[in-house]
Amino acid sequence: MDYQTLKKNFENHRFKTAYFATKEEAADYLVKTVRGEVVGFGGSMSAKEMGLYERLSETNTVLWHWMGPAQETRFLARDATVYILSANGASETGELVNIDGTGNRLAASLFGPKRTIYLIGKNKIEPDIAAAMKRARNVAAVKNAERFRTKTPCVASGGEKCFDCNSPERICNATVILERPMKGMETELLFIDEELGF
Repeated sequence: MDYQTLKKNFENHRFKTAYFATKEEAADYLVKTVRGEVVGFGGSMSAKEMGLYERLSETNTVLWHWMGPAQETRFLARDATVYILSANGASETGELVNIDGTGNRLAASLFGPKRTIYLIGKNKIEPDIAAAMKRARNVAAVKNAERFRTKTPCVASGGEKCFDCNSPERICNATVILERPMKGMETELLFIDEELGF
């Protein structure tokens, strides 16, 4: 991971960045800096692998649809003061890509929380926006469809690639490219020099 390039390009786009060699170091940082907040989580294998729900629950009210009634918790998480999610792809040129099926993660990344924190493992980094888009669609979305056991062509093919299907179980219904932080929101990117999530 070339953090200096990522730092230069993302900070030039007004994002706040931090680098961590391990997921444990990143989790320790969040435990120290996120206290007394209402924390919402998007569906994030990275957050799960980091044990963030358990650790942040000690000093915050934490809302994660993986840990409660899904739809009700998604709505409550919209009003979080801090929202934590991961990126499906990040370009070295300074853009983030996310694909979503329900929209709760994308909505919270664009409007509402005063602070949004992205968890970005080294496996999410691509050289440019085209490669980040390709990764989001053909790696992250396919692996998530497999995890949900959807009846979609990407799962039926053994995870070969996205087929841009029209299945009712399709999980890639919306794509957001975040080029700059949204007005009124602080967006912080935690670059972690390990493979995390999809």
